[in-house]
Formats: sequence, C-alpha cells, structure tokens
Amino acid sequence: MTQLELQQIFQVAYRDLRPRAPMPPFEIKFRRFVSLNTTIRLREGRLHVSLSDLLEGAPPSVLQAIAHILLAKLYRKPIEAFHNDRYRRYTQSEAVSRQAEQARQTRGRKQIHTHVGHYYDLEEVFETVNRRFFHGLLGRPVLTWSAHRARRMLGHYDAAHNTIVVSRVFDGPKVPRYAIEYLMYHEMLHLKHPVRVRAGRRCVHSREFQAEERLFPELEEAKAFLKQL
Repeated sequence: MTQLELQQIFQVAYRDLRPRAPMPPFEIKFRRFVSLNTTIRLREGRLHVSLSDLLEGAPPSVLQAIAHILLAKLYRKPIEAFHNDRYRRYTQSEAVSRQAEQARQTRGRKQIHTHVGHYYDLEEVFETVNRRFFHGLLGRPVLTWSAHRARRMLGHYDAAHNTIVVSRVFDGPKVPRYAIEYLMYHEMLHLKHPVRVRAGRRCVHSREFQAEERLFPELEEAKAFLKQL
C-alpha cells in the first residue's frame, strides 16, 4: 500500500468521526516494534501515527479498522463494534499471532532478575509442584522474581521467552506455601496448555486448563489469599 492510500484511509476515518472539524495533516509511519503496537499523537496540529511493521501487509479493511480505533480513542468517540471485531480477528489469526510471537522472540528483551528470593526460591517451588502434579515431566523454563512488588500482575508465563515471572509480593514469611505453589501451578498449566486460536479468538484458559486447575487441593484458600493482595 502506498503512503497516499494510507493517508486516504486515515482521512476517511477522521471525516467519519469528525465531519465538521478541519482536516489535520497526517504523518504515518511503519516502525519496527516488538509487537503489534499502534500509537497516535496530536502535536502542534499534526497527527503522528506509528504502526507496527508487522501490519504492513494487512488488508485495507484491517487498516481502516485500525484508523477508526486509533482516532476514536484519541478523540474519545465510541469504537464501532465491527471495526473492533475486524481488527481482533486479524491480529488473533493463527498466521499473524505466529508472526507476532516470532517478532517478540527476536526483537524483544526479557528482564531476568533472580529465582532466589529472601524467603522463597522459585526453582525449588517449581520442582516441588512439578513432582507433585506433573510427575516431574515439565521442562523447567526460566524462573524470575519481578522487579517490583506488583499487585496487579501477580505472575505470568511469557511463551515468547519461555519465562515464568512471579511478583515479589509473594516473597515473604506471611505468604502461605499453598499460595505461591498455586500461583506456580497456574503458570505451569499455561506451559502445559498453550494459548490456542479458535475462530479468530484466543483461548487462554481452555476447558482442559480449567479442569486441571480445579485439581489443586488448596484452590479456594489460595484464591482467597490472592484476592487479599
């Protein structure tokens, strides 16, 4: 797609959302982002749009959806459902998801700190949970405590870098053993049951995942403790 065609897509989206406002100049560039990032900024009357180069081959209809979503967010307008759905279906398709994952692996950097905490050693917790629930068969990924005592993201498994990150809020004597073992168990289930894409939707917690999660003996106690955090 030419720069002129891209400009026209954004101008049409702008006019649909702001029919009476003067048309600002656009500066639109594809950039080498780590993932499918898109940004828009208004500076000195000019709209600066940055699109991930992974979207360079997207169909015009998808770029139209992106233009609508970005401009609607910028000017606090409602996002039309069919634009949102079109963008989501494209970016969560198997081919695009695979391309984005590869970009994260080759372009991204993962902050690795240490698996050894003041109170808990993540490698020891992993091996205990592995023997207890997985017959010791799960390969150990990189294990690291987070940089900060995060309370919003308590833990996550990053498939692109094969890393489990646990919030430092769990590294203390007041944290019951079952709580950190449950969190580790949950992230290990992500390792065992990778994200699937079905009909354009990402399935993060499949039925198999949820059924296996319910096998954790202290599930209710652990969830209650996590809610307190």
